[in-house]
Amino acid sequence: MQAYFWTKTAHLVFVMAWMGGVFYLPRILVNLAEAGSDDSVEGRAVRARLVLMGKRLYRFGHIMFGLAFVLGLTLWLHFKVSGGWLHAKLGLVAVMLAYYIVAGRWLKGVEAGRALPSSRTLRWFNELPVLLLVAIVYLVIAKPF
Repeated sequence: MQAYFWTKTAHLVFVMAWMGGVFYLPRILVNLAEAGSDDSVEGRAVRARLVLMGKRLYRFGHIMFGLAFVLGLTLWLHFKVSGGWLHAKLGLVAVMLAYYIVAGRWLKGVEAGRALPSSRTLRWFNELPVLLLVAIVYLVIAKPF
């Protein structure tokens, strides 16, 4: 039973680390969109720094997701965690991962010279993971089915 709690604890820690990236990467995109097309030396430096921060955060997030995934898989296969709630949770996690990948592709597009959506659109985009997280946490705690 002790191994179960340590595995679950580690899973939650890595999920929280990944969620930090999920919440912050779109904020970096907002800042990039608001930096606009300022071609001054300062403007280019700010954009380059934001892109570098975003790339590092995106890579970190993928590592944290991978570790959380492996530990979640361990909980499922070794400790027999199951139920309909788990399938719903995994579906929402898949949506969250797709969201994170979209944000990462937008970041890579900026580096390639493509334009971002407006900062207003990105601000709305930034709210989606909060709603997903509330639903995921509810499913995990309540296990409604």
